[in-house]
Amino acid sequence: MKKLIVFYLFLFLVLVCNGQSQRIIAKNAEVEIAGTGFIFTEGPAVAPNGNVYFTDQPNDRIHIWDEKEGISLYLEGTGRSNGMYFNAKGQLVTCADEKNQLAYFDENKNLIPIHEGFGGKHLNAPNDLWIAPKGSVYFSDPYYHRKWWDEGHTEIQDVRGVYYLNTIGEIKRVIDDYETPNGLIGTPDGKILYVADIQAKKTWKYDIHTDGSLANKTFFAPNGSDGMTIDNKGNVYLTSGKVWVYNPKGELIQEIEVPERPSNVCFGGKKRDILFITARKGVYTLKMKVKGVD
Repeated sequence: MKKLIVFYLFLFLVLVCNGQSQRIIAKNAEVEIAGTGFIFTEGPAVAPNGNVYFTDQPNDRIHIWDEKEGISLYLEGTGRSNGMYFNAKGQLVTCADEKNQLAYFDENKNLIPIHEGFGGKHLNAPNDLWIAPKGSVYFSDPYYHRKWWDEGHTEIQDVRGVYYLNTIGEIKRVIDDYETPNGLIGTPDGKILYVADIQAKKTWKYDIHTDGSLANKTFFAPNGSDGMTIDNKGNVYLTSGKVWVYNPKGELIQEIEVPERPSNVCFGGKKRDILFITARKGVYTLKMKVKGVD
């Protein structure tokens, strides 16, 4: 009997410890609204100082969230920026789908094109991007028709792909078998890429080769995602109705309810321990135990 009690006590402690190890949200923390009154927020990207830049694409604006000062306007007239990411130089790189470009903002907030087009045609409209450790870029290119496009727009409507752009400007398509590719994120060591097929409601995992090509396509999660991020434990955050968090094994460890349907996520704040969530008309924050790596 005594041995049985000891066994069950041991089992209880194991379960408790496992639960604690998977607890990613700070104690007593709740989702808080950081700002509202937008039309559709997207593209959160954390700057080197921890501030988060995010887009209100229908209004063609980029705003900045500061954990102490709140939200301020960064720029109006952004090339219809969507997904964004800071590069190693501290430049804000954007998917600017007014002219279907990858571009960045210089120190004077001018939009400088990096790349446009593939195979003699426009890209459909770059949507989300991730910058690998050595500076190359992976970006998704679904097709969502935009009212601001010029007549005669020759998008690649037959392929909704994912592309790889290396540091000398060479581009190649690395995924061509998705219904609608959207969110993507890589690991900080540059070895693994996660990509969501939002229409198929699936997320896949790939090994990244040194030439930028992808291999070993592996099913990762039964959710698609508009935008996504990753934390310092390797957990992957998907946005599809709510925020879904999967550990590196593809096991669901957390569901985060948000007042509005989330569109994208990143980690911000000086310590990178605040989950910043864009969600339609509002943006939200949640204090975390884990930290971001982006």
